[in-house]
Amino acid sequence: MTLEFILCAAGGYLAGSIPFGLVLCFMAGYGDIRKIGSGNIGATNVLRTGNKFLALLTVLLDAFKAGLAAFTAFHLLPDTAVTVWGIDTTANVLGSLIAGSMGVIGHNFPVWLKFKGGKGVASAFGFILMTQWQIAVIALIVWLVMAFTFRYSSLSALTAAAAMPVVAFFMCPPVYAVFYTAIALLVIVRHHANISRLAAGTESKISFKKKA
Repeated sequence: MTLEFILCAAGGYLAGSIPFGLVLCFMAGYGDIRKIGSGNIGATNVLRTGNKFLALLTVLLDAFKAGLAAFTAFHLLPDTAVTVWGIDTTANVLGSLIAGSMGVIGHNFPVWLKFKGGKGVASAFGFILMTQWQIAVIALIVWLVMAFTFRYSSLSALTAAAAMPVVAFFMCPPVYAVFYTAIALLVIVRHHANISRLAAGTESKISFKKKA
């Protein structure tokens, strides 16, 4: 099954590398989103254009690409037993986790943008939604509570990312917890600059006002 897993990784990475935020902003006439706000290609920065619909569409598409990769791999591979890192699972489950994880990595480090991409929050959500939807719902609830309470997108993402592997450890087979932990760590590391700004009290809050 090695070749199949390599194809899952490659397909997931290429799907995740599609920079929807950048493409949508160009199509809408906002130019290069990397020259706006934080310079990120994700939905939070797209929202800084003042276009809520465009930001929502970016979230959905960024989630869709990693989720689709995981979904496709799960349904193409057989459910034959495999063992990875001493953990028993099936080929289709492992393939979906590989493809979805690589979709998140592709979003973070897209080959088309010299490996300078987003932070993978929406992509991670889509990946988890397609593999263990219960964990995704819990992560979304955590994000929403933190976002409406403190109005920091980064703090909401960090809290949801930290909670995700802990919840998965108790609710999912071990192989899921391993991959979710890796993705959570990636999301946290990618928010290192936000963590510094949060500590300094200079982090920007979520704004729903239309840009002048």
